[in-house]
Amino acid sequence: MTDKILKISDKFWNIRGEFKIFGLLNIGTHASLVKRSNGKFVLLDAYTMQDDIKQQIDSLTNNGVNIEAIINLHPFHTVHIEKIHRDYPNALLYGTQRHIDKFPNLTWQTELTNSNEFAVLFSDDFEFSVPRGVDFISKNEHLHFSSVLAYHKESKTIHVDDTLMYLKLPGLLSVLKSPEVSFHMTLSKTLERRKGAADDFRLWAAELAEQWSGAEVLCAAHSSTLFIKNQSPSIAAMIMTALERVELTLKHHEKKFG
Repeated sequence: MTDKILKISDKFWNIRGEFKIFGLLNIGTHASLVKRSNGKFVLLDAYTMQDDIKQQIDSLTNNGVNIEAIINLHPFHTVHIEKIHRDYPNALLYGTQRHIDKFPNLTWQTELTNSNEFAVLFSDDFEFSVPRGVDFISKNEHLHFSSVLAYHKESKTIHVDDTLMYLKLPGLLSVLKSPEVSFHMTLSKTLERRKGAADDFRLWAAELAEQWSGAEVLCAAHSSTLFIKNQSPSIAAMIMTALERVELTLKHHEKKFG
């Protein structure tokens, strides 16, 4: 797979890139370029772009001058942060506490991307959601369930890392199994070890489906991009189905922690 840009709308571009485990298995990754209502651009997540992709991004953004912010949404997606900062050094850099701790020499903004203070800054164009009932930054660095989900209101697009996945099988296999939205497989290991965590997660997922019920596009990091327009089931319905599929996991957690 080579890098590519998917034009979601006149104001939203999803950059599909490579991420290889042990240098062999490509599970993919992504970032998104979004034009705000003020005419400036933001990058959702960081990715080192191939030359032709970067040329396209630069042509849209006046050689990067109009990129006002780079918004890092996943605490454990850090591979490309330093490079994207060098490419666009004048863009304001936002991240979680883990990003700041990992790269203390970069010029981070004080508002963490998982905070209400940050969400207010970009509320003209976006809504953000942080999963409840799960560890946001797990002590086990192999558990990458949680991230900040972003919803671009104008293009009706959800940009998400890890937390939600859209699995689309290649070629003829897609005929045998329909694509589906699912929660990341590490949910059982990242639920907070306390009473009520499972119910908090249920309520969060249901609220997400309701609040973003108008979503028509889901851009997921390590899987694919889902386009739905006037089709059934909706993305909201697929999120609720994904929630139903993890109910046994949630009930097991409740049995263990009360």
